[in-house]
Amino acid sequence: MSMAELLSQYGDKYLLALLTTWKLTALAFLAAFVLGIIITVMRISPIKPLRFLGEFYVQIFRNIPGAALLILLVYALPYLKIVLPYFDCVLIATALIPAAFCSEYLMSGINMIDVGQIEAARALGFTFLQTVRLVIVPQALRSSVISLTSLLVATMLTTALASQVPLNPMDLTGIVAHINTHAVGGITAFIISAVLYLLTALIIGFAGNMIDKKVRIRR
Repeated sequence: MSMAELLSQYGDKYLLALLTTWKLTALAFLAAFVLGIIITVMRISPIKPLRFLGEFYVQIFRNIPGAALLILLVYALPYLKIVLPYFDCVLIATALIPAAFCSEYLMSGINMIDVGQIEAARALGFTFLQTVRLVIVPQALRSSVISLTSLLVATMLTTALASQVPLNPMDLTGIVAHINTHAVGGITAFIISAVLYLLTALIIGFAGNMIDKKVRIRR
């Protein structure tokens, strides 16, 4: 089947698949970003049990394959009487793992902050949370824009896990399997999805570079 035939017959499904991939990417990255900040705050907390839990989370979810986590959510949770929609399972799997890497990137940004700024905040009477909110997190984010941009692209690619469950509407990887099940899309079906992934990644990269140029800390 030629590319023109594929697009004429499945063009609307490709559009829905692209929007599904974008939706999963946005929701998963937002969840991973918020969770990553919380984990990072736990890792630098003066409370030892919180530091331990933060480090434990990173070490666990940084080393779990996304497919394995999805299998646990889809097939293991029902044994505990917890049944989640497929979309939610994919969303959780594509958020928990990037959250660990988000925390790592933020920790790298924190390590670039001058210790004198932390000491100055303490001298001014800032509490730990005030120092985190007003001094540490803003500068860590500014130093981590490029890393977080790469994480967003990686999260977008990780949403391909959705092809492993009967999601409706399908994602960009799932639509390829659907086409090759009902027709002979061949390599052309893969190429179309790959181009859409690539264009999305290029847009994310361009936006990330623009943001980085505006907020980058000059040293």
